[in-house]
Amino acid sequence: MTTATAGASRHRRAVSGRGVFVLDASILVALLAASSAPTPLYPAYQEQWNLSALTVTLVFSAYALALLGALLVTGRLSDHVGRRPVLVGALALEAIAMALFAGADGVGALVSARIVQGLATGMATSAAGAALLDLDPAGRRGAALANSVSPVLGMAVGVLTATALVRFAPHPMVTVYVLLAAVFLAQAAAVARTPETARRRAGALRSLLPRLALPTTARRVLLVAGPGIIAVWALGGFYSSLGPALTHTLAPQAPQATGGLLFFALTASAAAATWLSRPVLPTTAAALGCCLLVPASGLSLLALHTHSLTALFAGSALAGFGFGAVSQGVLRLLLHSPAPHLRGGVLASYYVLSYLSMSLPAIAAGILTDSLDLQVTARLYASSVAVLAIVAAGALWTRRRVLLTAEASST
Repeated sequence: MTTATAGASRHRRAVSGRGVFVLDASILVALLAASSAPTPLYPAYQEQWNLSALTVTLVFSAYALALLGALLVTGRLSDHVGRRPVLVGALALEAIAMALFAGADGVGALVSARIVQGLATGMATSAAGAALLDLDPAGRRGAALANSVSPVLGMAVGVLTATALVRFAPHPMVTVYVLLAAVFLAQAAAVARTPETARRRAGALRSLLPRLALPTTARRVLLVAGPGIIAVWALGGFYSSLGPALTHTLAPQAPQATGGLLFFALTASAAAATWLSRPVLPTTAAALGCCLLVPASGLSLLALHTHSLTALFAGSALAGFGFGAVSQGVLRLLLHSPAPHLRGGVLASYYVLSYLSMSLPAIAAGILTDSLDLQVTARLYASSVAVLAIVAAGALWTRRRVLLTAEASST
């Protein structure tokens, strides 16, 4: 083979690799877009089927808990059978979930759709994230960035698109899901044509036993940064499930789309913060992100006291910056050096903690809202997040020496 031919072959492989990287990142975007798409539709579901706040949070949490189950069972499967078969199967299942949403005629059908969606998303999340790591072997900063920015970008795109369709499209409770189903089927077809990025390994059936595989460094990172992860994802769960209802409570005359835009403010600023915090040391980014949650919670409390949508949106946007900085910092620390056969398990562990933090506090908020009042619940929630964020920032700062090796390796 001539030098020119060899160079052309390497160029084609590089272009192909970039294309697969973009495809895998787009899968994470689409999955999280679908997860947030119901948010602006919750008021319509509540009105049509007379749902309580607790029911809404249970519908929301059915997705997160099903996702957790899928992560625990299939989180390491792609490390053994390959990324491609897991992704194709998960995307096909996600398309089925969208069909269930489109045909939902009551709360039972809605919960069923959310469960199927959670199972599909859990299967795909760690596989797509690990595939990004496979395609970015040198330093993995690009993979860490894609793994942290794609979910929040997806949630922003999903809630904004669904909000626009609620406002302008006919039959939005069907249209949203038909469009998403088409996206997932197209992605499944594209993944089926891509080369496999992981070497097959024995032990696929054994990998289905619920167990999280964490190397020592990753375990240390999660122990130190855990309070920060819990704080940001708990806040995201509250805004995603009860944000529209809170917006309506503070401003009953505001358009229905305003509730969806509140969650968009959080996710869009989170995506921006994830990108902007790239040059910052990961421990510093995570600690600063936790610090931002304190004034964000203060703005939310001010909004509740003054019935100000401006303060509420400002608090949501500031919380989003904290969310993005914490996610970016923690994922860079976690993903700096896992061996190929541990990548799926490390990501599964991170997402298990994240989605537990998103779902369980949201359920508690739904219970408190039904027994007390939404504004009282929001005050308690914001105050609790602020306290947890202070604890998290302190832990990250005082234990920064423990994370020094991981931080130096990821910069």
